[in-house]
Formats: sequence, C-alpha cells, structure tokens
Amino acid sequence: MHIGIIGRPSCGKTTVFRALTSAAAPAQTSRAGSKSDTRVVQVPDARLQPLADLYNPRKVTPAVMSFVDPVLTGQTGAHFAESLLTLMRDADALAHVVGVFGDDVDPLGDFNDLNNEILLADLAVVEKRLERVTKDLGKMKRADLQREQQLLRSCQEALEAERPLRRLDFSEGERKLLRGFGLLSSKAQLVVLNLDEDRRPDAAALAGDFRESRADDDVQVITLYGQIESEMAQLDAEAARLFQQDLGLQESGLDRFTRASYQLLGLCSFFTVSEKEVRTWTIPHGAVAQQAAGVIHSDMARGFIRAEVIPYDDLEASGSMAKAREAGKLRIEGKTYPVQDGDVLTIRFNV
Repeated sequence: MHIGIIGRPSCGKTTVFRALTSAAAPAQTSRAGSKSDTRVVQVPDARLQPLADLYNPRKVTPAVMSFVDPVLTGQTGAHFAESLLTLMRDADALAHVVGVFGDDVDPLGDFNDLNNEILLADLAVVEKRLERVTKDLGKMKRADLQREQQLLRSCQEALEAERPLRRLDFSEGERKLLRGFGLLSSKAQLVVLNLDEDRRPDAAALAGDFRESRADDDVQVITLYGQIESEMAQLDAEAARLFQQDLGLQESGLDRFTRASYQLLGLCSFFTVSEKEVRTWTIPHGAVAQQAAGVIHSDMARGFIRAEVIPYDDLEASGSMAKAREAGKLRIEGKTYPVQDGDVLTIRFNV
C-alpha cells in the first residue's frame, strides 16, 4: 500500500509523516535530490507475534506500507497542485493533513481549498487528453478512442461541477485507464486532523463535526497529535507505551492510521505459517481463495487445488495446527471461498 501525504503549507504534514514513519530504517528514505521523502514501515498487527511464537520460524514478515511526503517549499496555488499530481501519481490513497492548532483555524476551509486546487489540476489533465483524443478521432474512428472520449467527458463534467472523481461509479476497465493519468481526485482520501495536545478533550467532537460536514463524501477522518506523537515515536517501546498511557491514547498514531486506511481501501489481512516463515498478506475484502493464492505466487493460483483454512483465533486457542485439526477447526475450502480477515491459509496446488 502506497500512501501520499498532502496538506496546505504549515499544516504539519511532515511532522505527521515523521510520527507515522519513525520506525522506518534510514536506508528506506528516498535518494538525495528527490522532491519527496519516501519511507516504508511495517503494518502493526497484534496477531503476527503470537503466530510466530507458535512456529518459531526462521523469518517473520509483516505487511508493509510506504509513505511519501512531497517537498514543495514555496509553491502555492495551481503550481502546487500540479506538482502534487506528479509526485502522487502512484499513490493508492492520499492522507490529507489538516492542521488544527492555534486559535485562528478553519479545518474545513483549508481542506476545501486544497481539494479545489486538486480538482483544477485534474481538470487540466483531462482537458489536455480530451483535446488530443478528439483530434485523433477526427483523423480515424477507433472504438477504443471513442470509449476514452466518453469517459473523459464524464470526468470533465464532474470536475467542472466540483465533484471529485472518487465519487463516480467507474467500471474496472475505466478505472484501469484512469490510473494511467494519476488523477488525484480519483484517489481515496483519509483526512488526518493534526491536533495540539491541548485539544485532546475536543478531539472526538472535532472529528465528528468534520465527518458531518463531509457527509456527502467518502473520506475517512482520524485525529492525530503530530508533534507529540512524533516525539513519542522516538522512544523505546516501553517508554512509548507509558507516554501513550499518560496521554489517554489506546493506540499509536500508526495503529489508528493503519486501521482507518484498511477500512477506507477495503483491505484485510490473511496469514501463512510454517517453520520457514510466518507472514502477513494484504488483499481486498471479498477476495476469494484463488485470488489470495495468486498474491502469494502466480503458480499457486494457476495450479490451485484447495485451501486449508483456520481462523487466527481458533489456531491461537488450539495452540498448534495439529491440535486445531484434531478439534475439527481446520476447514477445506475451494477456489471461490471468500477469505476472511485473520484467516490462516495453507494453499495446496499443482503445476
């Protein structure tokens, strides 16, 4: 999963980026001279270590997500949004940081201002491509170009009406075509309200008000205390836990962010286990066993025979796969079985 972090100047997006990625190794930052900073972090999942304890594997592999923090110092307006479009082209979703600190704040206004700039940048891309497609159709009628022209006109109409493209109902083929343009308003958005520590008592109300104001949109909203959580992320695990406890936070910022991101993107996790490796895999909700097998290796999907399935809770309670099998907790499922979050899968295949 690839997340682009965006926000108005002085919203604290780089502080939020550091709070979420402090555990990333220095070698994972972007190369010198880049206009963005990219870091890869492990997705926290409390189920992974207990599975590792059961198998004592040679390798434990969590799921990962990458965060991109664009460096756009001094850029404003249309040029700012155009640069974002270039840097965020490959992002699966956008984390839109909105600063909520100080007395003179307008979270919704700041959010709308940047989104309006994004709509205009997307519109410029769509109109440029539409002009080219229309010109090519004037020379030769082609069915694929006619379909693209119709799609682009639908996008143009929505953008001119100030509707983000993520609200439109595209077919999978249309989505695939649009991904090539990297249009920012087509990407899912997670709003991160970046709060001062002093605003902790108001956090739930602020998030609720923001959600209510965007009731017609499909954005998710979370709160995060960028400055203090970035400092907390520099501490060792026990000190961070105590600090988090003092703040009255049940989870770290990364935990909250990950849960909201998976919900926003419709993702879930399954596991594979052995003495060689215990690993977390990420798939869309509703993916079937054969598709999950393909995420592990294309040969597994091609030669799929069956999946042996046990929910994580049943395996942990049983204490071993053998005991789970004896207790009748292990199921045999076919290729169309919809994989559930937390399933532990063993794929049987032959190629």
